[in-house]
Amino acid sequence: MKLKPPGRLNAHDYPRIMALWQAAGLHIRPKGRDSREAFERQIASGILTVIGIETEQGDVIGVVLVTHDSRKGLINRLAVHPDWRRQGLAKKLISIAEDLLHEQGIDVTAVLIEPENTASLKLFQATGYYEWPGMHYLSKRRSSDS
Repeated sequence: MKLKPPGRLNAHDYPRIMALWQAAGLHIRPKGRDSREAFERQIASGILTVIGIETEQGDVIGVVLVTHDSRKGLINRLAVHPDWRRQGLAKKLISIAEDLLHEQGIDVTAVLIEPENTASLKLFQATGYYEWPGMHYLSKRRSSDS
């Protein structure tokens, strides 16, 4: 099966992105930050770019969300469909995300990885990311869906 060149996705692609995230086993918060309304708001803000890889039939088989705060970029929600893993698609998405951030003047790119996600940890380490000793990730959430 052939693939389309990676490209930007938008709010209309939300159902296909959610289907991929579910197939890939991501922890989804459909009533909070992963709701359609939140997704549309994030894209409309102009700080979220969604990059996807699709089959010629229109199935989204890889996706990454790219944001920044004007100082540091963040790669988020990287997912590749289980049937398409180990073909370099995740590394390709990381590279495209980094290039996009560099074009926007961002020189530092970060990623947050849950402790049990050793596959993602190894992937990002293999692409040049490293852990900062002594760093802690803290968050404050308005609700459990946030």
